[in-house]
Amino acid sequence: MYLEIGIIAAFGAMLCWGVGDFFIQRTTRKIGDIGAIAFMSLIGALGLLPFVLGDIHFLFQLNNLALLLLLSLAAVVAALLNFEALKRGKLSVVDVVLQAELPVTVFLGFLFFSETLSAMQAIFIGLIVLGVALIAAGTDLRRFMKNSEKGIVLAFIAAIAMGFVNFLTAAGSRQMSPVLIIWAPWLVAAVVAFAFLLKTDGASKTVKKALKYRKLLIAMGIFETAAWLLFAVAVLENPLSITVAISQSYPAIALMFGVLVNREKIVRHQYLGAAIVLISSFMLGIIV
Repeated sequence: MYLEIGIIAAFGAMLCWGVGDFFIQRTTRKIGDIGAIAFMSLIGALGLLPFVLGDIHFLFQLNNLALLLLLSLAAVVAALLNFEALKRGKLSVVDVVLQAELPVTVFLGFLFFSETLSAMQAIFIGLIVLGVALIAAGTDLRRFMKNSEKGIVLAFIAAIAMGFVNFLTAAGSRQMSPVLIIWAPWLVAAVVAFAFLLKTDGASKTVKKALKYRKLLIAMGIFETAAWLLFAVAVLENPLSITVAISQSYPAIALMFGVLVNREKIVRHQYLGAAIVLISSFMLGIIV
């Protein structure tokens, strides 16, 4: 039963991250990167607060507090590196480098959780990575393969940081509770982002824009919080490597929203990548 719920939660995280990316794209264009991080984190922290009150006692244990602080720091660093990499480099190139998050997470699962993969599971995880690369390659695959783009180093560091975030989230979910392990980083990220806005005198302008686009912000916050909460539930009993492989297939969902809602033009290899990702994720969920 736990395994079945965990697999459903992993697919739920994939769906929510895909929809969340759609709203993040629109939000950052309206209020900026830091503003989007600030309000996304605030919505998540406030939304989960009623559910985390029963778990506050975990904070009075030194090892739990240390884990939460480490996770919060890693999450903030990963978010900042991610946004900066996307700012400097091309999305089509940076997105591929960011998928290094998957092997980093799998390696940490092997190292600290003693997880193993069957040959078939390894094949499907490899296919997911291939599919995501095809989706992110953009409309000109040959140009992508030839070019050396800015932001790649930052994207690679961000991917490593996100691998540690995934691992620490799994460890915290098993050691404490899924709700608490998501709530703490949201709270820290909100404080850091709003402090930055206040320091740069951008708070009042961002708040005015946030009020104007409040429905968009709320949708973004709900889907992103739900995605991380579902991920934390999924790793309670499921292998971290399998959960990450399924949930990190969200670019296929984001691509579908881009085509259906934004009327974006994509090419054959991107459709092929989406098909590979969705089929491989489904098969991976079945054979676990």
